[in-house]
Amino acid sequence: MRIRFAFVVLYFAILTIVPSCTASQPPATPAAPSTSGTPSGAATLQVHGNLAQAMRGILFPASNVIFASQDKNPDEVKPAADPSTAINPLESSFGKWQAVWNAGIGLAESANLLSIPGRKCQNGRDVPINNPDWPMLVQGLRDAGMTVYKAAQSKNQDNIVMAADSMTTACAACHDKYREKPNLADRCM
Repeated sequence: MRIRFAFVVLYFAILTIVPSCTASQPPATPAAPSTSGTPSGAATLQVHGNLAQAMRGILFPASNVIFASQDKNPDEVKPAADPSTAINPLESSFGKWQAVWNAGIGLAESANLLSIPGRKCQNGRDVPINNPDWPMLVQGLRDAGMTVYKAAQSKNQDNIVMAADSMTTACAACHDKYREKPNLADRCM
């Protein structure tokens, strides 16, 4: 009982103190223009993983959600015993069709990650962002992701099958040129 009372007192104290602290703050003055080309306070783009890690950590799992939704209607997927810790996105707190449209957005947003300068391929070569075809291939991924997103919003498996085909085509276009090499050292060329 004492703990509950202490919690209630703390809760109301926070509700009283925080607004009064923020209300008396003068408005922030705008920062001086940045000479680096990025807005003041904006985060700089950073690379933390190589291309294979980004593919395996983001694109591969998102693609698997999309492929799975072709065979099983996401509305029929039962939530995990604890959806907040579910390994399968379709069974998670953000499961069912929402998991599929999140996977589509994940693919589309990942296209940006594939264009950040400084990323390396698994073999240590630079990701070929300066090759003339790279922007087109990355745009293909972005478009495929948005196609999946729109198809998932329709909650229609036939639309997902067509969207998955566009995703497969976009992935294959890049993989055929840059990944499918008998020797790892020849990738990203």
